[in-house]
Amino acid sequence: MKRPLQVNVKNFIKGLIPPLMWNLVKLILSISTYKAILKAIVPPFLFQLLKKLLYLGKDPDDMEGENRLLRSQEFWTGHNVTFHRKFNSAEESLRNFRLRCVKYIDYLTLMPVDKADGKVILDYGCGPGHDLVGIAHYSKPERIIAMDVSSPSLDEARERIALHHKDVDFILIHEDDERLPLEDESVDIIHCSGVLHHTPDPVKILKEFRRILKSDGYAQVMVYNYDSIFMHLYTAYIVQTDQVLLANLDKRKAFSKLTDTRSCPISECYTTEEFTTIVNRAGLACTYKGASISLFEMNLLPRRFDAIQNDALNDESRDFLLELLFDKDGKPIYRGHVAGIDGCYILRKTDR
Repeated sequence: MKRPLQVNVKNFIKGLIPPLMWNLVKLILSISTYKAILKAIVPPFLFQLLKKLLYLGKDPDDMEGENRLLRSQEFWTGHNVTFHRKFNSAEESLRNFRLRCVKYIDYLTLMPVDKADGKVILDYGCGPGHDLVGIAHYSKPERIIAMDVSSPSLDEARERIALHHKDVDFILIHEDDERLPLEDESVDIIHCSGVLHHTPDPVKILKEFRRILKSDGYAQVMVYNYDSIFMHLYTAYIVQTDQVLLANLDKRKAFSKLTDTRSCPISECYTTEEFTTIVNRAGLACTYKGASISLFEMNLLPRRFDAIQNDALNDESRDFLLELLFDKDGKPIYRGHVAGIDGCYILRKTDR
């Protein structure tokens, strides 16, 4: 995950003004105000240049309907989890898969890629093929289908999978498609990791999951977890309280700016109750398997003591941090589950 883009703007302004004035500027909380400062102190032609260099364009939050949808698809065309990296061999590709999974403790236990032998599996929102590599290498599916809204990411995934000499059916989709291009009850497993929280209508997608799943099939889904160290320690304390950034936003909105760069148009997070409600609306049963916690979050844990003692921290986040327990491996536990950013679920058809 990249650090928030507005930090670059803040540091740029800090270099332009005297230290004494900077103490006042630190009280400024939003990137829109940073834009106003820049506009006031630099010539117009330079401001226009800086807007392009520092991405000071229109806030994606202001875009609604079709414009926001288009912006989302455009974003994922330009951005992906491998940052458009090119791989030169199957060994390099597989090593990258393993290293990225290491950064998220228990991810492969909660979102396994080795359970698809003889199955038809769909990787929905495959991006540049990260988990697809794991599925193709560690399982022997009857058929692998990969879908994404980004044509460049699909091309990258196709090139990467070719290194492994595996057959995959790649399908370009659009977020406003009413129907996935698959037959009813044609898929055994749907793998959907880090996708639904970036979509404008997850219920519509989940209804399609229900349609294409076989009666005994299931979907394994990862979405961002509200009850996480990333939310209550990193976002609420380190960024909003200690660094005084994005402090004019509620913490859910601030969280959305810190996950997949600030320009990501949609980035939601859910409690287990919230996501279960969404899944049930689509006619699917939902079981929470637990959360994968990132090494980034684990490294932050010593700062929880400072956070708890800080009067400016919101009460909900303080109570969350006070309630944490720890397992034998040092992972933080909140109400029986690891308090990590990646909440993982199993979805199955109901009798409806």
